[in-house]
Amino acid sequence: MMDFDPYQFLLIASVWVIPVILAVTLHEAAHGWVASKLGDDTALRMGRVTFNPIKHIDLFGTILMPAGLLLLSGGQFMFGFAKPVPVNFMRLRHPRRDMILVAAAGPGANLLIATTAALLLHVAHFAPESMIAWTAQNLINALQVNIILAVFNLLPLPPLDGGRIAVGLLPQPFSGMLARLERAGFGVLIFLLFILPWIGDKIGLDLNVLRILVLVPAQAVMDIIVTITGIK
Repeated sequence: MMDFDPYQFLLIASVWVIPVILAVTLHEAAHGWVASKLGDDTALRMGRVTFNPIKHIDLFGTILMPAGLLLLSGGQFMFGFAKPVPVNFMRLRHPRRDMILVAAAGPGANLLIATTAALLLHVAHFAPESMIAWTAQNLINALQVNIILAVFNLLPLPPLDGGRIAVGLLPQPFSGMLARLERAGFGVLIFLLFILPWIGDKIGLDLNVLRILVLVPAQAVMDIIVTITGIK
């Protein structure tokens, strides 16, 4: 078993912390900002339409889970989420349509950040010489984290953003049936993303749906952004 090197861990964490916190903070702030423009100022009144990460930090999703993933992956991967921004969909001027716009705002913000990070890689070499590699790695990680967060949240399962978009798009009774899954949605995600792959590993089958549902489309989105920003 490898010895834990605190210095190496902190060095690796330093190129992941900023991208993850920025990704989840702007994701949630975007939900609240769009909701405030469409009639619901709940998040605005609660101080959640802000770039201040402290307002959005979730103990498990923003701190414990990312740190655990960083350790388990040997510094190769970090992912997290923030406290959901409260939205009263009944206060929106056009609840069904506006629910789609509010839900799409989070992933949209992540794709915008990812594209910005890719563009900034063109000028990373202007950083102080001792910071060039660190700056570039932060931007690369920001590109990856934001794409994965956007694709993951677009899965059509409540309470994820994609689930709310699907509820807004589907006709009745299908939208109502999907909406009722919200209470069980988190449990379903835990099963699909963690328990099912563990079962597959025990029986010798590849049951990693995360790779199929998130990583494969995320790579496709990555290829598009890399191409349009010219960082190949």
